[in-house]
Amino acid sequence: MADQVVTLFGGGGFLGRYVTQALMRGGARVRIAERNPKDAWFLKPQGGLGQSQFIAADITKPATIARAFAGADAAVNLVGILAGNFQAVHVDGARNVAELAAAAGLEALVQVSAIGADPGAPSGYGRSKGEGEAAVRAAYPAATIVRPSIIFGPEDGFVNRFARMAEAWPVLPVVRSSAKFQPVYVADVAQAIARAVLDPKAHAGHAYELGGPEVIEMGALIDWICEATGRTPTRIAIPDAVGEKLASFGFLPGAPITRDQWLMLQRDNVVAPGAAGFAAFGINPSPLAAVAPKWLVRYRRGGRFSLGQRAAS
Repeated sequence: MADQVVTLFGGGGFLGRYVTQALMRGGARVRIAERNPKDAWFLKPQGGLGQSQFIAADITKPATIARAFAGADAAVNLVGILAGNFQAVHVDGARNVAELAAAAGLEALVQVSAIGADPGAPSGYGRSKGEGEAAVRAAYPAATIVRPSIIFGPEDGFVNRFARMAEAWPVLPVVRSSAKFQPVYVADVAQAIARAVLDPKAHAGHAYELGGPEVIEMGALIDWICEATGRTPTRIAIPDAVGEKLASFGFLPGAPITRDQWLMLQRDNVVAPGAAGFAAFGINPSPLAAVAPKWLVRYRRGGRFSLGQRAAS
């Protein structure tokens, strides 16, 4: 539905910037809700005159959510954290958004969760995401739930992190080398979210798991990143007993992995058999190899001028 006003919580983040662009291309006006709106001002040039709005809001503070919903038609909640108070953000915050969306009579609500969301998950992240989904469903039954796998893109904190490590370190230790992922391109996820918002009748009440076209193990993924960046560090797979010990020190500054991240890695991050996904949106997801080299080139010796040359260590 064109000309909707869509309130987008977390619009200034990694995924948010792409959702903003996708919504604007669909003709929506986007109200970007951030605790500090200045953090999202870089999005001002993305749309036409008057197509973007900025408002201060915090999903843990219901009064600010109510203000962000004034005059809105739909909402998307992208807010998530990898460490910290999961209950406040993933459960209570998501509930706040859903309850106030229902009270405001919004036509559509999209809650962005994650593959592995499960109230019985061993990790606090997965457990809180699952509890957050349940809270949203209770308050706004027609909400659309979107569960992506690991999202990659030019600004991501996953593929780029390993590329930086491969660039800087002669030896690259890998925890849970056999853990499986289904990396998904950020623009594909954003397009699915935008279509769910703009066509609520088709997607209301549904849950979708979004993964890329390939399932890959952690070790193989890091090998691919090294090859794509022309780096040849020695990769060492850390035994699980050692990895678990390292995770026990995750509370210390600079620790390579937290206890909760270790628990998350005990389950493969892939689309469940039979789960609805990109096909419901008519989207053919992009493989990592088709798009990532365009920005990973900055990690190569000589940058883009090194393409076609033999990999350098």
